[in-house]
Amino acid sequence: MAKLLKEAGLPDSVFNVVQGDKVVVDALLEHSDVRAISFVGSTPIANYIYETGAKHGKRVQALGGAKNHMLVMPDADLEQAVDALIGAGYGSAGERCIAISVAVLVGDVADKIVPMLAERAKTLKIKNGMELDAEMGPIVTRQALERIEGYIAMGCRRRRESRRRWSRLQGTGT
Repeated sequence: MAKLLKEAGLPDSVFNVVQGDKVVVDALLEHSDVRAISFVGSTPIANYIYETGAKHGKRVQALGGAKNHMLVMPDADLEQAVDALIGAGYGSAGERCIAISVAVLVGDVADKIVPMLAERAKTLKIKNGMELDAEMGPIVTRQALERIEGYIAMGCRRRRESRRRWSRLQGTGT
């Protein structure tokens, strides 16, 4: 992204990508020439970056616990979007930092893509991750399995609650 911004004519030092450890992070958070920081990662580190950066008068965007989002527009190639979502969500058993945890479906895309995703998920080849045709390996730990089952249960509860609210609204005419 930094290369593309430079090629597009963005002046030097407006946007920088810096790799490093806590020493580098602290230097950026404390340096007077750095006016803004954006971070995506764990919640404890996001809190640290937000508090330290704010203490030094910086604008801070600290997305703790955030993961990757995918935006699907109404004119998207839905087959390609489904493949991308399936690969990002199920590849490596969903245990990688590039996994898509949020899909923002714009317009009527949800009506089209959700059934496609459901159908594709039913055909996933779940097997030993060492087998070349495996599309999803096993869940890596008992804790990961429990976390996943918890998310599924939460999604089911929210869907039931949403349907109840919708039914009440329909019944009252509001």
